Amino acid sequence: MPETIAQGTVHQLADDMQTAIAADGEAFSLWQSLTPLGRNEFICWVEDAKQAKTREKRIARTIEELLEGKRRPCCWAGCIHRTDKAPGAWQQAVLIDKKKQ
Repeated sequence: MPETIAQGTVHQLADDMQTAIAADGEAFSLWQSLTPLGRNEFICWVEDAKQAKTREKRIARTIEELLEGKRRPCCWAGCIHRTDKAPGAWQQAVLIDKKKQ
């Protein structure tokens, strides 16, 4: 395995996602070049999947998006687990309040 893989600010890479990223040299280099917050967004997006099949698709899509030059996951409102800033109004209404119902 290449050098130690970089983590997010709040979330840490699970083994399946780490293995997928490390398996592709270009994706690994791109992952390492992301900011900790950028990595955190991808990890949170994958971790938010409710089903294993969705999780697998999101891991594969992470690799694709990295190779497409994306620095954050497409169509993701952002990590609600960060403690350095309050969730935005949309995040609060849709991601937090909706989960409480």
